[in-house]
Formats: sequence, C-alpha cells, structure tokens
Amino acid sequence: MIIDVPVDIARDAAREAAINELAKPIYPKESWWDRLLRSVREWIADLIDAASGLPGGWFSIVMLALLIVAVAIPVLSMARRATRSRAGTAGELFGAQARTAAEHRAAAEACAAQGRWAEAIRERLRAIARDLEDRALLDRVPGRTADELAADAGRMLPDLAGELAAAARLFDDVTYGDLPGTPEGYRSMAELDDRLRRARPVLSGGPA
Repeated sequence: MIIDVPVDIARDAAREAAINELAKPIYPKESWWDRLLRSVREWIADLIDAASGLPGGWFSIVMLALLIVAVAIPVLSMARRATRSRAGTAGELFGAQARTAAEHRAAAEACAAQGRWAEAIRERLRAIARDLEDRALLDRVPGRTADELAADAGRMLPDLAGELAAAARLFDDVTYGDLPGTPEGYRSMAELDDRLRRARPVLSGGPA
C-alpha cells in the first residue's frame, strides 16, 4: 500500500530548510540601517502617491519634498549618533585615558602575550600616533581617526605612507569591522612602529 505524504508536512520541511539555509553567515542579514532606509523610502513613496491626488500640482509636491527633507535631516543625524555610540570608546584612536607612547606599547605587548590580537593592534597604532606627536611630527588633534593619522604621517614620511595606510585599514577592520586580529597583523604593526621610530621626516621637499 502506498501512503501519500501530506503536502503540508513537505511544505513545512521545505520552509524550515530554507530558514536554516538563510540563517547561515554567508547570507547577509538586513541591518537596522537598511530597514530604516527601506521604511523611509516606502514612506516617501506613499506621500508622493497621496500628493499626486491633491490640488496644487507641482507646488504640493515641492512643499512635500521640503517636509521630507526637514524630517530626514534629524533622523539621519540621530542614526549617525547611534552608530558612533555603538562603536564606543573602542573605536576611537585614543581612549578617554591619556597614555604615553611607552604605556600604549606596553599595553599592546601585554595583550599580544594573552592572544588578544585586536586589542594589541589597536594599542600599537595608538603608540605609533603618540610617538609621532611626541616627536613633533604630528600636532595633537583631538578625535583624530586612523585614516587621518595615516594621511598626516604619510606626508611627513612618504617612504612609509603605504604601510601607514595599511595599518590604518587594519585598525579599522579590527575596531569597526569586527574582524579578528591575527599574530601576523600585530607583527606587521609592531615592525612598522620600529621603522617609524628610526625614520627621518621629509621637510620642505628635502630628502629623508
């Protein structure tokens, strides 16, 4: 005797398999920012559809556009502040506590000894930045980012500009991109630190 498998059971199994497949990391999930943008786009489309039936023609649409801009600016501003607050102090080049280059270096070595490679990479770049400031190669600029550090230092030390840019990308990757640090990444940061301490700046277009 042939027993028919209920269609609902097969359907449920297929749906569960699809959910499990999409839950895998290789499929990107919609972020809160994507959901916000999608909601705003849908809201704008609904408003335009509603305005098209109002008297006044293009005047109504222009006034609607101004209203949308007035609403969108504070929404985007709040979203940017929320993004920065989630990054927290870990995403800043320097934290709230002021440290010397030697202290940042010691913290980096301690983190590396414990296998905390992302923290070690962050501390080593902070040591680089502080050392360049102490040598008066860079001005002390509050809120300086890793990319700004690489650009400013690269102008003074052009032979190491490429490595500085790579170091800034590595810092951003382990800080903002949630990528794991590696021993190789930390080693490259430490070697750059050593080379920078021996390097001579290029002043007024003269040779290094």
